[in-house]
Amino acid sequence: QVQLVESGGGLMQPGGSLRLSCAVSGFSLDHYAIGWFRQAPGKEREAVSCIGGSAGRTVYADSMKGRNTISRDIVKNILYLQLDSLKLEDTAVYYCATDRYPACASWFKNARYEYRGQGTQVTISS
Repeated sequence: QVQLVESGGGLMQPGGSLRLSCAVSGFSLDHYAIGWFRQAPGKEREAVSCIGGSAGRTVYADSMKGRNTISRDIVKNILYLQLDSLKLEDTAVYYCATDRYPACASWFKNARYEYRGQGTQVTISS
């Protein structure tokens, strides 16, 4: 059974940094791709970044390109998202999701996935 549990969100001032975590169970991170997404109130969900299965190839969407870094710990089976230079408009619920596909393909770009976590709230405020 696939379970995704996020943590690490919080309240941060503009320009700050946060590191989010996604604890994964039910599959190994070196088998399937997994991505980070976000959804702000009243807005569509959007892809942030993704990391592939075996080779760990990363893909970054335009939403936060240059201000986020996705990584993983295969041993602990934890996915990370480093967020830097945060802006007010980055306020959203951030969550990890997977379609149990080896690569960051159209499922990531179109935010169509089989499993997702409940998310962690990131609030940017001065």
